[in-house]
Amino acid sequence: MTQDMSSHTRPSQPGIRLHVDLDGDLPPRRNTKIEAHLRVDVAADGAPTGLPAVELAVIIAVDVAESNRAMVRHALPAALRALPDRISFAVLGSGPEPVRCYPRGEDEWAVADQQERRRAAFVAGSLPLHQGGPRPAGYAAWAAGSRALLTGRPLSVRHLILITDGSSAAGETRLEEELDLCAGQFTCDVFAVGTNWSPDPLLALAERLHGTAEFVEEGLGQAITGAIQRLRRVHTPQLPIEVTVRPSVRQVSLNEKAPRPHRLGGLPQAVRPHRWSFPTYQWEEGTRDYLLTLVTDADDDPLETELQFAMVSIGDVHAPVVARWHIPQQAPPHVSAGGDSVRSLNATAQMRSALRQGLVALQDHRRDIAEDCLGQAARLAVQFGTDWVLEEIRGVAEIEDAAAGRVRLRPVDTHTLGPMILRAGSRPGGPLITAVAARPGPRCGECGHAAGSEARYCIACGKELL
Repeated sequence: MTQDMSSHTRPSQPGIRLHVDLDGDLPPRRNTKIEAHLRVDVAADGAPTGLPAVELAVIIAVDVAESNRAMVRHALPAALRALPDRISFAVLGSGPEPVRCYPRGEDEWAVADQQERRRAAFVAGSLPLHQGGPRPAGYAAWAAGSRALLTGRPLSVRHLILITDGSSAAGETRLEEELDLCAGQFTCDVFAVGTNWSPDPLLALAERLHGTAEFVEEGLGQAITGAIQRLRRVHTPQLPIEVTVRPSVRQVSLNEKAPRPHRLGGLPQAVRPHRWSFPTYQWEEGTRDYLLTLVTDADDDPLETELQFAMVSIGDVHAPVVARWHIPQQAPPHVSAGGDSVRSLNATAQMRSALRQGLVALQDHRRDIAEDCLGQAARLAVQFGTDWVLEEIRGVAEIEDAAAGRVRLRPVDTHTLGPMILRAGSRPGGPLITAVAARPGPRCGECGHAAGSEARYCIACGKELL
């Protein structure tokens, strides 16, 4: 189903197609988990090809020790000179707390033009960096400082680019608490330089704040410029996915699985307690895959009758989550194609997780666990044709039989594994399933939308079903 969505700030918005796929036969019991694969296809449909720079506010934060100044000496001025006209920007350096390096004076934000870019590039040469004294206690301080600036700049896209060598990460205690406050306020890309950083907090920043975490060995200036160019390809800065559930549904969660894994936070709306809203960000043309999980009870629902457990809505586009309570002793009335889609979604997530866990175990010198996890990742990579996972495994092991999950570890320098762990947790990938099968059963004669066996009216177009 495809409908155009509208916005007061950007009159022409992309077209949305929403597919919901699940295994529709459930055993009637308490605490039943329903998993549904949501696929959202976004087409430009006449929407602007690029977000105007005037709608962007970007902070470039440099969390780097003085001893590593060479890593940013040329990259930062080059990135500042490449800023597009009219973008709002600020540069933060590092002392005992994050400190604004540019703009100078009382202004919190600069608006890029030829003069501002030249001044910013010059000032960046004296960027304050960590000395031997006190320094910010971890990434929470950087997130909090950025939140204070960005929440006061009400633009369509508010984004943090954090460049870190891990030098301020010691003593991190409140990152999760701060990320709860930052979620929904801005998005974040992380660029890791050097070798002394831990992947886990960087992946947490990227997953919670809907960005990426990347290791940059060289070409940092181009990476910063590329991140800003990606922001300008955004058609819709924020697009909530709303889930309205049946009263018997007690828990709802939604996680983005592709193109990048992101943890979505959602809360029931106060005025409509059965409706949950999950904000998502930076929508470009393409496809995203989500796993929707509902926990529900059979209660007094009828058996062998299609029931709507939830309605998924993106703007004016809606799709039902339909399943039936099936008597276990009887054969199901039809074979659902949706279970394969959900199983593939979960298996692809397991592949990423196994790769990451194997690399972490190898870093911790737990070689038996590393070999088992990497073998599992290799087996799943063959199943899904995911070549990049096999290439990562070959960096640390000989793949003896990928389909059987047999690998043999090689001697490796564990200090080199950080970038690989980061890629395993944040690397973008393509759509997880090549096609989503249509649900079997009756269809509306007017629009062709699938309908439950007990339905009298089409949920898509409202026409009476004959």
